[in-house]
Amino acid sequence: MELNTKHINGITVLELEGRFDAHTARPVDDFLHNATLREPAYIAVNLAGVTFVDSTALSTLVSGMKRARQRKGDLRLCCLQRPVRMIFELTRLDKAFEIFAGEDEALQAFTS
Repeated sequence: MELNTKHINGITVLELEGRFDAHTARPVDDFLHNATLREPAYIAVNLAGVTFVDSTALSTLVSGMKRARQRKGDLRLCCLQRPVRMIFELTRLDKAFEIFAGEDEALQAFTS
């Protein structure tokens, strides 16, 4: 799993690439923990390069979202490939997360 980060107008963008599963979730969890130490914690997770997620990955994202919301922020997802999107729909986590087609849309949602 590859992690790339950038900061745009006070929003942390995490770009992931590869399989997001129990073997690769730890660095993402560590990153989200550190990103939610400041307030407000605005995080966009770009999953364009992610081909697979498992329950550990989903749990990692849910934990990050909860921590961000506790810090008066939010965690939003964008650019999900169809197989990944289907997992979010099957687990009904598409109702818990705000999911955007593109990164720009996710970033704009923080300012609206």
